[in-house]
Amino acid sequence: MIKRKNDLTKIFSMYESDFALCEQTIRNHSKSFYKAFSKLPKQKALSIFAIYSFCREADDSIDVYGDVDRLNKLKRELDDFLAGEIPDRYFWRALVPVFETYEMNQQSFYDMLLGQEMDWAFQQPETQTELEEYSYYVAGSVGLMLLPILSDCPDEIRSQAIQLGEAMQITNILRDIGEDFNNQRIYLPKEIMERFDVSLNSLEKGIINDSFIELWEYEATRAEQLYSKAQTMLHTIHKDCQEALLLSIYFYKEILNSVRQSNYQCFNKRNFVKKSQQLELYQKAKNYLKTL
Repeated sequence: MIKRKNDLTKIFSMYESDFALCEQTIRNHSKSFYKAFSKLPKQKALSIFAIYSFCREADDSIDVYGDVDRLNKLKRELDDFLAGEIPDRYFWRALVPVFETYEMNQQSFYDMLLGQEMDWAFQQPETQTELEEYSYYVAGSVGLMLLPILSDCPDEIRSQAIQLGEAMQITNILRDIGEDFNNQRIYLPKEIMERFDVSLNSLEKGIINDSFIELWEYEATRAEQLYSKAQTMLHTIHKDCQEALLLSIYFYKEILNSVRQSNYQCFNKRNFVKKSQQLELYQKAKNYLKTL
């Protein structure tokens, strides 16, 4: 149940130092997300920073530390947290007022951890369906975590929130093909690679030919379809959150264009959205919101 504004201010101020660490975490690791969500009203922004910090710890457990025990510890801490015993880490303390203020989707936190377990025991997806299922667990679940902060009726836009997370995950995959290959992970589905005649050998050599571009565009088109579907939830998002959410969509979607502009070089280059493009996207978002 949402508390009165004065109550909220008091609750959140009790954890000021923990929220400061959460804010630093998202600033260090995701400048685009930070730029988008830092524009939210303060308590909503802080809530999202706390959720991001939990997700960052889960992701780093596998991708940075390669330590499934660290991930399992996080799962045990989640059990304790939901049972009312607060683990002694900054993001758990910051999540206390978040869970007190909003009707959080508890299962989505467990689903996110399951997605990291899938990365630990990684297997290349056989089909597009498997890829999108994986994308739900590692990213669509995060959309469900954020919904109670952004909307009064999260159940009505559950599917769009999942689609946004999936679109972002596919975008990550398309941006990081070379980096992931070097880490012995190929997220492109086997059936799609076969359809477009792209081999493991060609990925290893970083070959960018017509076949690779056609495969890449197939997945990019799918991501863009999911972004479009996700954008339909804006009507149900709080007015003071619409711009931040739309910017996150625009910023991430633009990564695809950045790869295109670099002639699909995603093997030895990390593509990003330039500041000049970000300014254009800010204006685009403001113009679009005037039409709602």
